[in-house]
Amino acid sequence: MNAQPKASHHIGGTYVEDDAGAVIESVYPATGELNARLHSATPAIVEQAVQAARAAQPAWATLKGVERGRILLRTAQLLRERNEELSRIETLDTGKAIQETLVADAASAADALEYFGGLAGAITGEHVDLGGDFVYTRREALGVCAGIGAWNYPIQIAAWKSAPALACGNAFIFKPSEMTPLTALLLAEAFKDAGLPDGIFGVVQGYGDVGAALASHPDIAKVSLTGSVPTGAKVLGAAAETIKSVTMELGGKSPILVFDDADLESAIGGAMLGNFYSTGQICSNGTRVFVQRGVYDAFLERLKIRTEAIRLGDPLDPDTHLGPMVSMAQRDKVLGYIEAGKREGGRLVTGGGVPEMQGFENGAWIQPTVFADVSDEMTIAREEIFGPVMSVLVFDDEAEALRRANATEFGLAAGVFTADLSRAHRVVSQLEAGTTWINTYNLTPVEAPFGGVKQSGIGRENSRAAIEYYTQLKSVYVATGPVDSPY
Repeated sequence: MNAQPKASHHIGGTYVEDDAGAVIESVYPATGELNARLHSATPAIVEQAVQAARAAQPAWATLKGVERGRILLRTAQLLRERNEELSRIETLDTGKAIQETLVADAASAADALEYFGGLAGAITGEHVDLGGDFVYTRREALGVCAGIGAWNYPIQIAAWKSAPALACGNAFIFKPSEMTPLTALLLAEAFKDAGLPDGIFGVVQGYGDVGAALASHPDIAKVSLTGSVPTGAKVLGAAAETIKSVTMELGGKSPILVFDDADLESAIGGAMLGNFYSTGQICSNGTRVFVQRGVYDAFLERLKIRTEAIRLGDPLDPDTHLGPMVSMAQRDKVLGYIEAGKREGGRLVTGGGVPEMQGFENGAWIQPTVFADVSDEMTIAREEIFGPVMSVLVFDDEAEALRRANATEFGLAAGVFTADLSRAHRVVSQLEAGTTWINTYNLTPVEAPFGGVKQSGIGRENSRAAIEYYTQLKSVYVATGPVDSPY
C-alpha cells in the first residue's frame, strides 16, 4: 500500500527531511500494512518552518485581498482536479471508505478554500463618525499561525484552518496528527502549484512534543487545535505562556432529541449518520440519542434493521459503507467502552464485536453498535467514545429531555427531530451547544460557523466568523481640528 511522500515535512515551498526525528508510521487500518514511514520534526525543523513563515508573511499580508484570494481559488480547483488520488490516499491513511472520502474530505477542503478565497477581498474594517472627528478600524493579520490537526479529517482540517488564516494575510504552519500524516503534504503541493509564495504554508510532522513546541513558540501568534479536551488543556497552557490567540475545537458527547411526532425514518437516518459516519470518529457525533417514549420501540426496531444493513468491507470498494477504526489501539479502546456498556446494564441491540472478513484479519475493524435502555450515569452515556457506538435513551417530555441533554461538561453539537417547528426552535435555543441541527444532523457547510461551548472549545471555524479569529482589530482615531488641551 505504498504512499511514501518525497520527505516528511514541507517548508519554504519544498520537501525537507531530518532523519534524526522519531519515526512516524502511516498504517492502512484495514489490513495493518505500512503505507509510509516519516520522521517527526526535530527542534531544528520546527525553527526552520517558523523562520520561513516569518520571512514570507509580511509581503503576503501587503497583497490585496483579491490577489490572495485568487491563489486560494486556484488551490481549490487543483484539489478538485486531484480529488480521486487525494481520496485514495486519505482512505489508506484513515481507513475511511472511499465512498466517504470522495465527497467529504478533499472536496470539503476545496469548498473551504473557495469560500475564503472569495471572501479575502472583503475583509475590511469600519468607519465611526464622531461628528467631525472619526475613527476607522483595520483588520490586520496576526502574523504566523499554527494549526494542530486530528486524524479523522486530515486534509479537511488542514484547509478549514489554513484557508481563513491565509485569506487574512497570515502565514500558516500545520502539524497533522501523527496517525494520518500524508494528505497535508499533498495540500502543500497544491498550494505551491497554485502560486502560493514559499513559506506561507508549511507542514511539520510530529507527536505531541512538536505540537507543544508550536503552541509555546514566541514567534507564533495564534494556535488552532482540533483534538480532545485533555489535549486542548495542554495546548491552552502552552499558549498562555506567550499570551497567544487560540481556537479550540474539542470533543463532545452530543445529544440528539427525537420527539414522537418526528419523521421516524429521517430521525433514524440522522442518528445513524451522527454515530456511524467515519466509523463513529467525528467530534460532533450525536452519541446520546434521546427518543420520546411513544416512538421508542418503533425507533429501535427500525434502527436495528437499518444498522445491520450497513456494508463493511474493502474501504477502496465504492460500495462499502464503513471502513475500520483508525488504529488497533482506538478499536481496543472502543471495545472497552462496549464491555462497560454491557457491564453497567445497557441492552445490546446490535453489533458489539469484531467482524470476520477474509483478507482483513489484521485490520482495526469493529461492528456498528447500538445500546438501548441506557441511563445517564452509564459510562457510555458520559464519556466520548469516538467509535461507532450509539446510546439510545428514553424520555417523556421536553423539559426532561432538555435537562438531561444539557447535563454534560461538553457542548459541541446537538440535534432535534420534530414536526413541530415552534418546539424545534424553542428547544435548540435552550440546548447548550455551539452547533445545532433541526431535522438533520452533522451537516457542516463552510458557510456556517462551527464550534462548541463549555469544554468543547473556544472560537469558531468556517463562515465570516472565522475572520475574527485570524485578524486583530486596530482602531485609528482621526482628529479634524486642533487639540483642546487645558495645559
